[in-house]
Amino acid sequence: MSYPESAPARRPAAVLSAATVLLVMAVAALAYAVVDLVVLGGTVDAFRSAARDTSASPAQIDDVVTLLRASAVLSAVVAALSAPLLAGLALGLLAGRNGVRVATWVVSGLGLLAGCCSVAVVVGERAAPLQLGSGEQALAELLGLIGDAYPSWWIPLNAGLSVAQGLGYLVVASLLTLPAANSWFGRHRAPAPTAPPAPTAPPALMPAPHQPPSAPPAPPYPPR
Repeated sequence: MSYPESAPARRPAAVLSAATVLLVMAVAALAYAVVDLVVLGGTVDAFRSAARDTSASPAQIDDVVTLLRASAVLSAVVAALSAPLLAGLALGLLAGRNGVRVATWVVSGLGLLAGCCSVAVVVGERAAPLQLGSGEQALAELLGLIGDAYPSWWIPLNAGLSVAQGLGYLVVASLLTLPAANSWFGRHRAPAPTAPPAPTAPPALMPAPHQPPSAPPAPPYPPR
């Protein structure tokens, strides 16, 4: 006699939403890496053109250009590496792996911290520009030209992405703490191995009860 197989449990909306947010963030990270490298060439050209009117030497200009390129490439590499990480976390959440949920919480905490630091750096640069000594006036002029060398939309875009990144990690971490998500990941958790039952000893043989010796049989004929 065959029994119908039970239908697989549906993924809760909280898990689907968290995985969707992670996938969107992964696509955004790849797009940011590409745009960062595309904008770099025009930014360097604009910076060199504006640096000619300063008192900086060609060596100082080249040093700042190297710093500008290194920071852009580093940001692109970090964004490109974070994309497959976020996509892998999303797929692991959809598969119901509780270890991936814990890893997502860790990554969300680090990402939220990085987003807050990025916003603080952007706001700090705008509110309090870097002040150098009188002997480093040329370097101060060059550093002041970096922000203007980027397209006008680049700095606001970075600030907006940093805020969106922090909110995205916060939303993902919150969704994974809902009761529906706990039930989903608890159902897919591997059961703890149980120890085999200990073998039972065979029952001891009970001694037979003591019986008195039987009387000798009577002779068939009476004695004469």
